[in-house]
Amino acid sequence: MRIDAVLPDESPAMPPERLVELARQAADLGYGTLWLPDHLLPPEPYGDTYGGVYEPLITLAHLAAHTSRIRLGTSVLITPLREPVLLAKQTATLARLSGDRFVLGVGIGWEKHEFDVVGADFRRRGARTDEIVERVRALHRGEATDGVFEPLPARPVPIVVGGVSAAALRRAARYADEWQGFGLSPQLFAELAAQLPETVLATTRIEHLGDTAKVRARLDQLRDLGAGAVAVSFGTADEAGARMADLGEVG
Repeated sequence: MRIDAVLPDESPAMPPERLVELARQAADLGYGTLWLPDHLLPPEPYGDTYGGVYEPLITLAHLAAHTSRIRLGTSVLITPLREPVLLAKQTATLARLSGDRFVLGVGIGWEKHEFDVVGADFRRRGARTDEIVERVRALHRGEATDGVFEPLPARPVPIVVGGVSAAALRRAARYADEWQGFGLSPQLFAELAAQLPETVLATTRIEHLGDTAKVRARLDQLRDLGAGAVAVSFGTADEAGARMADLGEVG
């Protein structure tokens, strides 16, 4: 079972150097993937509810230059707020610059305010996400019909679908290499994962709230239930380094 790290990105006061330090620490400890959240224009200050102070694609490109092996992903990008051709260009470029370490995590979003302020249709966000993923995949395959798309990724950029609804599971079955659940009990995770085809890796996220023994026990439980990967969120920038160190090497 792969163990990933969700980087803290909830405080505007956090210097970018701290993100680099935590990224390198996670890589040295053997984590498989670094994940960054995404909120474009939340109605309230960034914090526990809204993470994503730094735009994730640009930030992951920065972290790619400071790491060499660990994967880099969005957990998750609010996809229906993005223009698909630009997103395809950004993600193909990030894949090339990182040495094919980039993973595109997609989600439909839940904060209506963010849709309203950019003029996006909140009610069609699920359908729009499907349209964007299909367009990005087609462009990455070199199937542009109205222009020249470059750079083409050396291999398809992996898609991770986040969400726990029936629609999210259908989207994962149709498009995803991985599915990522969040806020689930181990038993509910296993029930939802069982609905996916074998070609989709079932993964989830958990919170490290300061008790490392409980985190280890939960990781063992999820491993026994067949989780392909677990992403651990380590709290704030001040807490994350010590908690990662306490959990120890996971590779």
